[in-house]
Amino acid sequence: MHDMLVKLYELPSLMDALDAMSAQGLAVRRVLAPETPVVIDWVRTNFPTSAAEVGIACSRLPISCFIAVRDGQIQGFACHDTTARNFFGPEAVAAGERGRGIGRALLLATLYAQREQGYAYGIIGGVGPADFYAKCVGAIPIPGSTPGIYAGMLRPKPPAS
Repeated sequence: MHDMLVKLYELPSLMDALDAMSAQGLAVRRVLAPETPVVIDWVRTNFPTSAAEVGIACSRLPISCFIAVRDGQIQGFACHDTTARNFFGPEAVAAGERGRGIGRALLLATLYAQREQGYAYGIIGGVGPADFYAKCVGAIPIPGSTPGIYAGMLRPKPPAS
């Protein structure tokens, strides 16, 4: 999986994305510190490989994790500055909520937060859905970025049978 580069100074409208979420009864917002255990538990249950990075994002000030919430229930999350400074990710949306623009809204909220920190460009690390990022924010592949900072990363061993 390669990394991608995004021009943070040429992002689509965040307000349009947030308005679209509001029309669906969703709020996209930064995690509040007291919510950290609830958010980490939800991520650990639904996207276990992202729990450690969400924990890091929730320990920063300002918190660098955003959530999409409907009726008090988390529907997705996105983070930045977890594995490395100025890196976007991880991000995920609940299976039953995909295809409704939630991932795009979370992506934009997070990239706008990176821009507000003074970055002109953002890095999407270890990209899965490259077409999604290219379409949403014009992200382009960074040549030679596989495996990048993830080289030699420890991974859990499968359970012995």
